Amino acid sequence: MQLFHHFWEALRHARQRHFDPASLQFRITTEIAALLVLALGSVATWTSWKMQQLLITTHTQGVEYVASRFPRDVELYSEMLPTKVGLQKTINNVSVPGLVIWVKSVDGKEVLARSELMNPSMITIDKLIAIAEMPLKPQVYQVGSRYLILYQEPISVKGKLLGKVYMAQDVTQDQQQLNAANRSLVAVCVLATLATMTAIAVRVRRSLRPLQDMSQMAGAISVDDLSKAKLQLNHTPTEVKELTQTFNMMLSRLSDAWEQQRQFVSNVSHELRTPLTVVLGYLQSLLRRSTNLNEYQQEALETAASEADRTVRLLQDLLDLARADSGYMHYHLEPVGLNNLIAEVIGMAEKYSNRQILLTATEAVKAIADRDRLKQVLINLVDNAVKYSETDQSVDLILEQTEQHAIIQVCDRGVGIPLQDQSRIFERFYRVDEARARSTGGHGLGLAIVKTLVEGMGGTITVRSKPHEGSTFEITLPSTQS
Repeated sequence: MQLFHHFWEALRHARQRHFDPASLQFRITTEIAALLVLALGSVATWTSWKMQQLLITTHTQGVEYVASRFPRDVELYSEMLPTKVGLQKTINNVSVPGLVIWVKSVDGKEVLARSELMNPSMITIDKLIAIAEMPLKPQVYQVGSRYLILYQEPISVKGKLLGKVYMAQDVTQDQQQLNAANRSLVAVCVLATLATMTAIAVRVRRSLRPLQDMSQMAGAISVDDLSKAKLQLNHTPTEVKELTQTFNMMLSRLSDAWEQQRQFVSNVSHELRTPLTVVLGYLQSLLRRSTNLNEYQQEALETAASEADRTVRLLQDLLDLARADSGYMHYHLEPVGLNNLIAEVIGMAEKYSNRQILLTATEAVKAIADRDRLKQVLINLVDNAVKYSETDQSVDLILEQTEQHAIIQVCDRGVGIPLQDQSRIFERFYRVDEARARSTGGHGLGLAIVKTLVEGMGGTITVRSKPHEGSTFEITLPSTQS
């Protein structure tokens, strides 16, 4: 019972934590358990049937021996006594404990002689006779609370058929012992099945542990770790080792491909930025000095200059990301007064946006940061807040200080960001609204650069937003007080 209790407790915990019908662990355990139940059930059934047949055979042989003596004794007594008296004398002579014998006439209507019942209170001769009228098979019959083996055979004296002799051997005690043995066998099989299933479940879980470790390790690998990532699993089966080697080879190929792609982007961005910058300079110079251009020419030059400027900024963003990915982005970290820096950013933003931008700060706040990089981050966030909110709505910057961190919040009351997009807005080239992004000139790299720069300075950035209610970007940087 204690083993049974432990098994169900383990099963209950497994269902709460790891129960997954589609998992390999569940399938293997279930299939092995089913095969085990089938095997043990077959063995138990065969053993029970074999023991039953042995019981029948043993007692049938004893009854057959008595039956073989019966005609000879009847013939001997019939020479000296009337037939019925001779039959009764024979029955009394061959009777043994637990054996009931009776003889019926040829027509089966008259009982010519019979022995005493082994327990008249529990069984009657009428019940025995009723069963004996049916075709008898070599099996154990239950009559009331007793178990009997029945036997019948024709009896003849001097070639004349007298009738049939019927014998009922009481095997109640042996059958009860056999039933008890069968119940014990079933209990042992059940306990063995439960114990084996528990052991199998534990063993399967341990066998699959390398795969779970492999999954966790693979899930923790990021793009930055590709060149150094390598799975190391010791004491694992050969199949898992081969899978690990194949996975490491795949990581190596991915690392090479990623490095080639990054190098390509960096090279292309660098090669294109210089000539485009020159083209942009000539276009801007031409716009400033040309006074004899018609309206169509003026508009064409302005469009070309605008697109060239946008492309140069895109290439600069790509270069910044490529440098960060390669580890060539250097940060000059020092204590920076955030109040003055944010005031400077607000002054710049108000000039080109003609929007009200408010700063809320209760004290002077300092953080460990790269001043130029942080300024780039704030300009980018304020620019987004201006673009994605109405012209009559203000943009708020909130500055707070904790014991270990300096916190900057950039808040707008604009269109907001849907919940399903909030986890992806820091991905490269991801834009929530493609149509609006084209109209505002965005290319989906601004927030990716913001995240890269903030994390490069040892900080974090998060977003809280609701559609049509606005967004709040929160930057957390190490404080000079930590």
